[in-house]
Amino acid sequence: MESFDITIIGSGPGGYVAAIRAAQLGLKTAIIEKYSTLGGTCLNVGCIPSKALLDSSEHYHNAVHNFSTHGIEVKDVKPNIEQMINRKNDVVSQTCNGIKFLMDKNKITVFEGVGSFVNATTLKITDKDGKSQEISSAKTIIATGSKPNYFPGMEPDKKRIITSTEALSLKEIPGKMIVIGGGVIGLELGSVYGRLGTKIEVVEFAPSIIPTMDETMGKELTRVLKKEGFKFHMEHRVQKVENKGDKVVLTALNKKGEEVTMEADYCLVAVGRKPYTAGLNAEAAGVKLNDRGQVEVNDHLQTTASNIYAIGDVVRGAMLAHKAEEEGVFVVEHIAGQKPHMNYDLIPGVVYTWPEVASVGKTEKELKVAGREIKVGSFPIKALGRARASMDIAGLIKVIADKETDEVLGVHMIGPRVADLIMEAVVAMEYRASAEDIARICHPHPTYSEAMKEAALDAFEKRPLHI
Repeated sequence: MESFDITIIGSGPGGYVAAIRAAQLGLKTAIIEKYSTLGGTCLNVGCIPSKALLDSSEHYHNAVHNFSTHGIEVKDVKPNIEQMINRKNDVVSQTCNGIKFLMDKNKITVFEGVGSFVNATTLKITDKDGKSQEISSAKTIIATGSKPNYFPGMEPDKKRIITSTEALSLKEIPGKMIVIGGGVIGLELGSVYGRLGTKIEVVEFAPSIIPTMDETMGKELTRVLKKEGFKFHMEHRVQKVENKGDKVVLTALNKKGEEVTMEADYCLVAVGRKPYTAGLNAEAAGVKLNDRGQVEVNDHLQTTASNIYAIGDVVRGAMLAHKAEEEGVFVVEHIAGQKPHMNYDLIPGVVYTWPEVASVGKTEKELKVAGREIKVGSFPIKALGRARASMDIAGLIKVIADKETDEVLGVHMIGPRVADLIMEAVVAMEYRASAEDIARICHPHPTYSEAMKEAALDAFEKRPLHI
């Protein structure tokens, strides 16, 4: 039986990054992946392919709506969904091949098959033909990720009632699509098809979209998406969705308890994701799961079996690829005897609609509920010269600071390229910067980043310069 210092079950962002860090630290490392390609949900049917389609659809949308204003005349512009899907597949293939290269470069042994526990130190790997082998591993990291969630009445049939996976490979541009869920996944994929001409109707149980983010962001994004043709049904409880052959019919109850019926070509079920532990046989290793299906871990991400750890979507916390990556490094360095640092308050969240939405730290509502005395500054994107030049004028940046100390407690953005811009806030908050600190940093002109400086000035002592 082959033996390893550490084995990772799952090759998503958390798993493959953990494997690389383990190899860098001199540990004999193996990774087990049930599919033929590495990268997990994120690279294969999640983050990477969705961004590829978002970029393609954005190019088309700009060609139709914005090129003429820029002085670019084009005729007979039409979307080619087959080519968009092909390009998306190429991007996925290149990215997954890159992970394979990194495994080879770092001399990490890759096993293809379903990994399961025989006991705490023995793992069984069963391939697609049912053949199995066993390996010994001193330490194991569970990084099996998550899968699309759904509730009774909205069970996907993967034909007309689809999940994000099927939405990434449709063979046609729907005339109309119902999206159940006003969170990140639903709004991003809704944006892909909305830009291509699909009528999008969002059904959301909460009073606002992106309900986990700052309320101001949800209101502003709703306003923008409505202008683009989105229709929203807030505070609606879905009762059932039925595939009628060439259409779907959704029945819901509105906030008054009245029954509402909607029809569309497809229904995208995007009500979040749930931990994936099928086939793991965790109990054989003494690993406990909670009632939500998550692997229970302590502050070191150690499970109830002392030599087994878990990271990413399968444990508590936000289901984000970059969180999983940081946890992977954290666990491996802890195993190696180092003293790694993990600050869960400073993990940024991003929605890749257009405009993008990004957030780090506490929301205004969270701080008020906690009884914290705060001051809030904001600055509209449309006041920036750079925004007017690019015609991206929707959005704002909001900075929340402690009223007494001026320490920045939360930054929330909606606007062009804020998915990248949010890192200024993350770095500042990591070093416990004040709003004044950010306000006194020289920002290049003309850039979108100037809105960060102006919002910080507004939070510091209500003296923005350009409004």
